[in-house]
Amino acid sequence: MEDLTEKEQLEALRTWWSENGSFVVGGIIVGVLIIFGWNRWQSGIAETGIAASRLFENVMEAAGRGNLDAASEAADGLFSEYDDTAYAGQARLAMARMYMDNARDQDAADVLRPLADMSSDNELALVGRLRLAKILLYQSKAEEVVELVKDQPESAFSARFNEVLGDAYVALESYAEAEAAYIAALDDNPSVRTVDAALIQLKINDLPLVEELAAELSEAEADAATTAEPAAEETAAEESPAETVDDSAEDGEPEAE
Repeated sequence: MEDLTEKEQLEALRTWWSENGSFVVGGIIVGVLIIFGWNRWQSGIAETGIAASRLFENVMEAAGRGNLDAASEAADGLFSEYDDTAYAGQARLAMARMYMDNARDQDAADVLRPLADMSSDNELALVGRLRLAKILLYQSKAEEVVELVKDQPESAFSARFNEVLGDAYVALESYAEAEAAYIAALDDNPSVRTVDAALIQLKINDLPLVEELAAELSEAEADAATTAEPAAEETAAEESPAETVDDSAEDGEPEAE
């Protein structure tokens, strides 16, 4: 095949361009828009991160000075504008600590609640849930603790959750469940402890034994029965004086001749 002449090549190029030029131009425009949008998105993320980090720094600076009001103001701005960032989660933990230091345990629980309600695959959420559980225990809300931490998925916090769960069951006097939770805490990854094993063992040792509880219950029932018997005899005696009088009368009357 002979090579095309220059004129034929130009003509073929014009034909191809007339058929495909609009697609080429469109592709170039789409590519430019994608690049522009990507850059704007990345820039927006960077701006969001910078703004969130500044508010977080304000929270921590105020916390360092012990200025609860200033820390609360900065934290409120962070939560309202950038609550889906890691900075907000960290700020919630910091604010909870400040509230507890100032004897405002309900405010501490309230600020941790949104963090604790996040997905369990978020490490900050697990920390928030654990700290909220401890605050609820402090508030004597053991039933809420059980609902909050039971059936947690396996994680690096499993042993800690089980220990708190055991403490809640003790408060509810559910000693068998408490012992099971404590044992689960001890059995979780014993090679790398995340809990104080000696302390948990002491908690187990301090639990009332099931046999002792049963014996105490039996003694209480026996005492109740013993107390009930004299009361029943006294009641019977009170109800039969007429019969006694009648018998006496019959013995004392002379028979008629």
